[in-house]
Formats: sequence, structure tokens, C-alpha cells
Amino acid sequence: MRSSWFNKLFIIIGPKPPLSWLVVCLISVLALIALLSSSPSSSSAIDSATRNPASIVYSNYRRIKEQTAADYLELTSVSSAGGAKPRELGICGKERENFVPCHNVSANLLSGFKGGEEFDRHCEASRGLERCLVRPPKDYKIPLQWPIGRDVIWSGNVKLSKDQFLSSGSMTKRLMLLEENQIAFHSEDGLIFDGVKDYSRQLAEMIGLGSDADFLQAGVQTVLDINCGFGSFGAHLLSLKIMAVCIAAYEATGSQVQLALERGIPAMIGNFIARQLPYPSLSYGMVHCAKCGIIWDEKNGMFLIEVDRVLKPGGYFVLTSPTIRPQGSSSREKNRIMLNPMEELTQQLCWTLLAQQDETFIWQKTADVDCYSSRKQRGIQLCKGDDAHLYYHPIVPCISGTSSRRWIAIQNRSIGSELSPAELEIHGKYFQPEEFYEDMQFWRSAVNNYWSLLTPLIFSDHPKRPGDEDPMPPYNMIRNVMDMNANYGGLNAALLEEKKSVWVMNVVPARATNALPLILDRGFVGVMHDWCEPFPTYPRTYDMLHANGLISHLASESCNMLELFLEMDRILRPEGWIILSDTMWAIELARKLATQLRWEARLIDLQNGSDQRLLVCQKQFVKK
Repeated sequence: MRSSWFNKLFIIIGPKPPLSWLVVCLISVLALIALLSSSPSSSSAIDSATRNPASIVYSNYRRIKEQTAADYLELTSVSSAGGAKPRELGICGKERENFVPCHNVSANLLSGFKGGEEFDRHCEASRGLERCLVRPPKDYKIPLQWPIGRDVIWSGNVKLSKDQFLSSGSMTKRLMLLEENQIAFHSEDGLIFDGVKDYSRQLAEMIGLGSDADFLQAGVQTVLDINCGFGSFGAHLLSLKIMAVCIAAYEATGSQVQLALERGIPAMIGNFIARQLPYPSLSYGMVHCAKCGIIWDEKNGMFLIEVDRVLKPGGYFVLTSPTIRPQGSSSREKNRIMLNPMEELTQQLCWTLLAQQDETFIWQKTADVDCYSSRKQRGIQLCKGDDAHLYYHPIVPCISGTSSRRWIAIQNRSIGSELSPAELEIHGKYFQPEEFYEDMQFWRSAVNNYWSLLTPLIFSDHPKRPGDEDPMPPYNMIRNVMDMNANYGGLNAALLEEKKSVWVMNVVPARATNALPLILDRGFVGVMHDWCEPFPTYPRTYDMLHANGLISHLASESCNMLELFLEMDRILRPEGWIILSDTMWAIELARKLATQLRWEARLIDLQNGSDQRLLVCQKQFVKK
């Protein structure tokens, strides 16, 4: 709002006076007023000057300084609001089309990382890059709607050329069928003997279940799939309402994570090198490794200890070894050689070899915390303290979670996202149950409002692409959703209740209240992340980003807001959506940044008497 004196000045000198001229005039006028106010013509001023002349000079100077600073800020605000729009950012070069910050192997080597750590996450080595918009590849197309997009993707959307495909191994060729401009995924995964469905049923029978449909009843709600191939096992588990998350190391081409996300399957970059995964202890009901290439007994079993850390009590570790047998070795001899070091490690971890069939082994983690005190070998000690707030710390050589209140066998946990009062009470360190239920009620209402708002934008006001028809109902263009400030996972729960065909990556900011253990206990996908750094994913991997209160939260930190929005643009697919809910000043800042990023933005006043505003943006399909 302009002040009254500015309105008069505006009428006299015109709409856009030079800012520096206004500031000089303002200082001069205020200085003159100050001198006149301290003149002897005022009896009160004389009395005051007689008593303490120095205090008057200091008081007037301080008042002039404070007022000048305030008026300068007002002038700056009015000038920027009424002036030209912020300069749009340029487009990055072709070499940045599939760029993932913090995973620049060349920069990591130059920074002195070696011994495998050059493949790990190092954000400090990727700073100082040009600020520009990552463009899509030349042949990029909007992904097909779910569930068609689960089995067929556009080959131009991922970094896997026809020549690379033809030069790859026979295993990859059995996994995928590369046509002119599409990749079709076989329902029968070549990594597993008799196909995904038979393999999944085999695992269930080895555990003692009637079929894989009973996984949920056995407490397996979430699965960590290590080096998941191209996500076929995870895609099958999703059909059983089990949330499987693929993690795999950064790959410059043919990335497992990029392909899985393009198929609409949860995935993120993560590896077993030197640091812990960004999950708290006791996070998953099953950890799965089918020919994942990790040598588990290496480094004194550190990687297996990390699996134990994220595995819930009573959970399962599934290991399917390579199908090629060493020449001259029988299957029994090979298994004996492989199990010798594993047997010693698993005994120290209090795991039981539940079953072994062909090349597949299943261990079960103990649900009895007293097992650790009765071990014959105690080479692996118990950790002290809570690791819930750790973020990419070095892997620890001790057993975590044994003192946690969340030490509950997966077989005794609630099924689904609705936790019992007793389970909620366990998380009382971070919130009160009343807050949790109020949050749930809020998101039930918010999701209905969001969808009623987005639906006409997506289906009626959708920007046409050259040569394509507008998408028609009832197909949903949104599959991969990221909640950048997930709180308790309320948005995820509300979307599930509304039966939306989406999955949500629930992100808990590293310096926010840590409700990630609660989110994971509800059977959702979640991760801790510092938003002052890039997110561990490939470009164009999410259809919608949502952030409630994130800008206000990050304002107290040293994060660069333009770099945050550039990162959002990087991970969002063309024509993807952003929903920001925040205070008025934060939304105004977001709207200016959206202009620089060429997003189409719509400001929505919630008309509920609060300072909250909603900004709905859509990323344009920019090509050059």
C-alpha cells in the first residue's frame, strides 16, 4: 500500500520517479524537519536541550535513520511491484538435460573423493553452477496416463538410447521391448526365474503365508527394494496395496530410479557406500535384494548392519543371489560358500534364516529385544541414543533401535494408515493426538478443494501441445506427487481416502519437527531432506509438488529461495503442477519467482479471514 505522502508525490512528479532521487529528497526533507523540531523557537525543545542537549541530537538522528530506512523499504517495495516483471531465467545447455546435482562424479573426484565415495552424494562439490532452467530432451513427451504408463513409457523421456539398449546384456532385452519411440515392460521380470507374480507368491510361501495377498496381514506394508532393476517387483506389490520404494545408486545412463519413476513407481537415489540412508531406524517391513550387486559381508558387515537399522522388528530380509553358478560348483556348494560369512553376521544381528529355496534366502529379524543380551557372539554392539534426527550420517557399526518405543513387531502393528491410540501415543514426543486428528480433518477438506480447483484447470484449461488433443476425463494426469513439507502425512492419507491413483513422497525438512517415523509407521513413503540442497532424483520425475508453509519455514534459514524454486522446476515434469499454501508475503515472493521460472501462476484468496493464500502454478513445456 502506498502512504498518503507518496500518493501526493506520485501525482506531482509522475508514475515512475527515479528511486535514488526519491530517497535523497526524503532524507533532505526529514533532516530539515528534524532540525526545525530541535529549534529554540519551541519552549519545550529549549527546556529539553538545557537538560540534555546530547540526548536530543541522538534521538533525532536515530529517529531520522529509522524512518529513512522504513520509507526506503516502502519505496523499494512499491517500485518493484509497479515496475517491470522480474527477468526470466535462461535455458540450460543440452548437457544438463539429465543432470542430478550432488552426484557429479567428475567434480567429486576433483574434490578428492575416492574408494567408491566419488559415487556418493556430495552437494558441496556441485555448488556455483549457472542458474538456468533444465530443459527436456528433444524427443520428450508427456507421460501416458496411469495405469497405461506403468507398462509403456516414451523412450525419449529417459536416457537410454537404442544403441545403448542393443549393446546391453540379454537380461535387459528380456526386461524391455524397445519399439520406435516407446519402451514396453514385460510383466514377467527377467531378473527372477518364473516371473514377478510367481516369485512374489514363492516369497509368501517361504514366509509361511498362503499367497502374496497375505503380505499385509503379516505386517508387510512397506518394502525397500534395493537396486530394483526397472521396478517390476515394486509395480506388482503396488497392485497388492503394498508400498515398495526403489533405491539405487546414481547412474548416468539407463538409470533404474529414472525408469521406475517414469513408470509411476516410487523411487529415489540412494546407495550403500559410506552414509546412512535418509530414513530413521525401524522403517520397513521388508528389505529386498534381487541380484542387487552388494557384497553384504564386506567392510565387516556394515551394509548388512544398515539393513538391520531400517528393518522393523519381525521384518524380513530377502536375498536372491545371481542365477549364474560358478563353473564346477554345485548349487549346494555355492550356497554353503555364500552363507558362511552371512551366517556369522546374521547370528550377531539376531536374524533367523527362515527359509531357503533355490537361489532365494529369507531371514527374519528378531522381535524379542532380549535376544541381543543372550547372543553367543557379541562382536556387534548395541547403539546408544536415538537416530531419528540423523541425516546422511556415516554408517554406524552398531545395532540401532533397540531402546526405541517404536520397537513393535510388524505382526502386532495396525494395518493401513489408521494407527491405534496406543500407537499414536508412542509418537507423542512430536505432537498431541488432538493435533493429529485436527490435521487429518483439515486435509480431508483441503484435498476436496484442491481437486475441485485442479480438475477444471487440467481438463478444461489445459494448454494444448502441438499435434496433441487435450486430455479428456476421467483420466488423471497426476501420478507422482511430492509433499515437500509433509508434517504428519495428512495430504497422503486424504488422497488415499479419496481413492486418487497417486502415490506421495512425504518429505520432512531436516530442521522441522521430525514426524517421519510416524509417516513411515502409517505405511507411507517418506524421507528426510534438507531443502537447502537438491533432492536425490532425476529431472522431470514428479507430476505435482505441494508445499504447505515451506517458504515461511525456510525463511529463517540460509536457503536461497531462487535455488529452491529452480530445484522444484528441475524435478517437475513439463506441464506439471505446483500448489503452494503459505502466508501472504511468502506467496507474493513465490509469485515473483514463478514469473522468473516461466510458470503460469494463479493466486487464490481462501476468503477465510486468515493471512493464508494459495498459489497454483503450472510449469510450461519449454523447448529450444
